Amino acid sequence: MSGPDFAEITKDKPEKSLLTPLKRTGGRNNYGRITTRHMGGGHKRMFRLIDFKRNLLDQPAKVIAIEYDPNRSARIALLEYANREKRYIIAPEGLEVGEEIIASNQKATEIKIGNCMLLEYIPSGTMIHNLELFEGKGGQIVRSAGSSAQIMAKDDKYAHLKLPSGEVRLISLKCHATIGQVGNIDHGAIILGKAGRSRWLGTRPTVRGLAMNPVDHPHGGGEGKSGQGNPHPVSPWGQPTKGYKTRKHHLYSDKFIVKRRK
Repeated sequence: MSGPDFAEITKDKPEKSLLTPLKRTGGRNNYGRITTRHMGGGHKRMFRLIDFKRNLLDQPAKVIAIEYDPNRSARIALLEYANREKRYIIAPEGLEVGEEIIASNQKATEIKIGNCMLLEYIPSGTMIHNLELFEGKGGQIVRSAGSSAQIMAKDDKYAHLKLPSGEVRLISLKCHATIGQVGNIDHGAIILGKAGRSRWLGTRPTVRGLAMNPVDHPHGGGEGKSGQGNPHPVSPWGQPTKGYKTRKHHLYSDKFIVKRRK
């Protein structure tokens, strides 16, 4: 078993004004039917309201704490603005308590870790995170621990961005992104060590289809320890799986993908 050392955490208790209750679903929809398997249990959590939009423009904010967030793999940074307003952001690697960062649409904004800018003004080759897909919607991708995207090139309207998956995608130059790589880089090296630790995180056990009866799964049944039998591995409902691509053909967003991730 291994885990993080929490060396970067500077504050134990979250900011109360930025907390909201988080109701657990257990993977069930409004009819009480399981729509997402393997969810349930886990420790109680409060949701931290994260500022993905960074829409307080041209107002410097001071980093007053780096905190743990149970709802995501990344750490979060607590900012305080001149008007005493406080907001959480995803904490990039290298951001220290006491530093001042800013979100701005101005070309003269400093290229500094934690600053939020338009893609138009970020130099090619820069590592970025908390990236908008649509102008003004707020950061939607590249938000997990240790992840970053890179600006490969720019043309009239779009930036060519290499995403963590390896996909190269066109995104409007009017979209915002934050400079730097998301912190807590060692998150991927964590070894849970025991089944109970998965349960603390809200993950219930997963049973292999091979171990089931034919009534429960297409791979089930057979005498003794048998193979899946099915020439193409499938889900419990017969959908091909294990590498089968489920992305729809001729999606509107196909034109924005320059290079596929595989």
